[in-house]
Amino acid sequence: MIQLYNGGAYVLNGSEIIPDSPDAQKVLAGKMAQVPSKEEARKQTIAYGILKQHNTSGSMEKLQIRFDKLTSHDITYVGIIQTARASGLEKFPMPYVLTNCHNSLCAVGGTINEDDHMFGLTCAKKYGGVYVPPHQAVIHQYAREMLSGGGQMILGSDSHTRYGALGTMAMGEGGPELVKQLLNQTYDIPMPGVVGVYLTGEPVRGVGPQDVALAIIKEVFANGYVNNKVMEFIGDGVGKLSADFRIGIDVMTTETTCLSSIWKTDEAIREFYEIHGRPEDYKELNPGGTAYYDGMIVVDLGEIRPMIAMPFHPSNAYTIDELNANLDDILADCEKRAKVSLGDQVSFSLRDKVHNGRLYVDQGIIAGCAGGGFENICAAADILDGKSIGADEFTLSVYPASMPIYMELVKNGSAAMLMQTGAVLKTAFCGPCFGAGDTPCNNGFSIRHSTRNFPNREGSKLQNGQIASVALMDARSIAATAANKGYLTAATDLDVEYRNPKYIFDKQIYENRVFDSKGEADPDVQIHFGPNIKDWPAMSELPEYLILKVVSEIHDPVTTTDELIPSGETSSYRSNPLGLAEFTLSRKDPEYVGRAKKVQAAQKALEAGQSPEEALPELKDVLDTIRASYPEVTDRNMGVGSTIFAVKPGDGSAREQAASCQKVLGGWANIANSYATKRYRSNLINWGMLPFLIEEGDLPFVNGDYLFVPNIAEAVKNKASEVKAYVVKDGMKEFTLKLGEMTDDEREIILKGCLINYNRV
Repeated sequence: MIQLYNGGAYVLNGSEIIPDSPDAQKVLAGKMAQVPSKEEARKQTIAYGILKQHNTSGSMEKLQIRFDKLTSHDITYVGIIQTARASGLEKFPMPYVLTNCHNSLCAVGGTINEDDHMFGLTCAKKYGGVYVPPHQAVIHQYAREMLSGGGQMILGSDSHTRYGALGTMAMGEGGPELVKQLLNQTYDIPMPGVVGVYLTGEPVRGVGPQDVALAIIKEVFANGYVNNKVMEFIGDGVGKLSADFRIGIDVMTTETTCLSSIWKTDEAIREFYEIHGRPEDYKELNPGGTAYYDGMIVVDLGEIRPMIAMPFHPSNAYTIDELNANLDDILADCEKRAKVSLGDQVSFSLRDKVHNGRLYVDQGIIAGCAGGGFENICAAADILDGKSIGADEFTLSVYPASMPIYMELVKNGSAAMLMQTGAVLKTAFCGPCFGAGDTPCNNGFSIRHSTRNFPNREGSKLQNGQIASVALMDARSIAATAANKGYLTAATDLDVEYRNPKYIFDKQIYENRVFDSKGEADPDVQIHFGPNIKDWPAMSELPEYLILKVVSEIHDPVTTTDELIPSGETSSYRSNPLGLAEFTLSRKDPEYVGRAKKVQAAQKALEAGQSPEEALPELKDVLDTIRASYPEVTDRNMGVGSTIFAVKPGDGSAREQAASCQKVLGGWANIANSYATKRYRSNLINWGMLPFLIEEGDLPFVNGDYLFVPNIAEAVKNKASEVKAYVVKDGMKEFTLKLGEMTDDEREIILKGCLINYNRV
């Protein structure tokens, strides 16, 4: 079904794979007159060409990227614009689209969500942006319809910023990286590796894009095969897929932890741009005659079968047939895995969902940037045509990804077909993906064509003793399950005639409702500030000597950004740094906030010219021990803050708040064996936090210990790769922390205390 090459591979003329080996050059010489070097062949990938076009550094080893366009939604754009304003923003220097698809219900926290929207509208007017009102489109569908372009690059403040199927290399990053673009700075990364994804064959009827995506994620997530690399989709199988099908696979590449994605383009993508009234934005993209890839994934589409990703990660995937054949064993394994994330906070069970030998689910949802596409919903309507979802526990909700899609579903009858079954059609909204809509009952089990199924992504609250869970599936198999009134069913088990109706895009909806400044700024516009929109608190520069207290210790194999700062109802507070910080690690370590604040009191005392020991008495013995070896440490050259240890933090969302909330509470660093994503590490750096690394093995410290890092500012200035640190407990126990690779600008940001300080005018 899926094959991973152990090393790199050459691809000749986009169709023949030659594994990299000592004999590869000989094999190539037998097929072509002039054999390029490996380095020259690397330049023949689609990704290399696009990155070169957007690189401003003059070196393809150290990239400094300027993007063509930016996009954000309503739980990220307020913080981004506030940061940029504090740094001297006068005008958006490139098209910047502000969508409203996360806090669009306006049902939590009084007026604060709509206040954020009015902030966005007035900023689009003042700085020259585009404002998409609530319910019109989810962020990524609007970008596909109106923003993408062949050979272009788009940066978005959402991790699922992926438009590779349309020939656009897109990346999801934390807000500070968009701030840099708004301030005419660059996105600085080493040249990423490029992994080929060679598609061959054709999907069988009933298999959808989510099935292909989950099968790939299952193979590459745990082994890090594409971590921080670009996935480049090629092969004869690409031409067998519609544009919608490709988009559905592409958006899920985020769950592999890759950096970005790009696809070869053809007539299907040309037609997509023509349908959307933008034929000039199409560009044919293909790899060169001899392209070298740093890895190769071969996917036989004809062998893919309907998949289900069980709680609590998209990589925890099985074929539906495999699950149905081994129900008890697989469900027991899922319950065992859940203990790692949930501990003993709640009682989690899945085996009680087995009724008469079959798995019964409580809810089905087809939604968002992954599930809400036109073809997915039309296929679901075909499967459910003339049927009923039943009058029992099972419910089905469908969220078209944009109002133009919704309108075409109404026109071609698909909406009526679904509503007749008892399904509910709703407007474009991302809530089912991040825990702000359609929360099941306690111990409920939901199947969703959305992007993630992390704990609490369905909206339950462990701290209140609530737990529900989500499995990811394709819209087709969700519809098949709905047709069987909640009993898990693969779409391939049903004999269905699919209409495959043609999509007609009507841009009048957007012309009537979307505010587009056409790039013209109006500096006289007054920004709307609601009472929940707060400025970032002042942040100190990095001191020469740093005292850190470990205030949380997490030994899960991977820690998601959802666990660092929960999604769902907390999203309404993302415009209020201090208010949101109260939720930091609330579902993983409820004591964290109190511990961090206690340590922060010492730093605040220092900044006020007072004795830190008076604010934090336990610090006296720590300082006495430190000064016995480092008598030069004084209140004027030291800082006191908190840190957390996590094995591998940062999987999942791009949200900068996973880092900024720690900084707001006095965090100076993270310590990890590795970082799950580049974007989380970037968030730490942009908020002035040290992204320390420590070798795997026995930790020299435990939660509650004090650490001392001498001469840290000097080490950062001098580009040190590692620093000496001490555990201060019964003396001073030395150990080593690594800093990892950082650009000069990143080091300066840490020294200044945060990106705002770095840019402040």
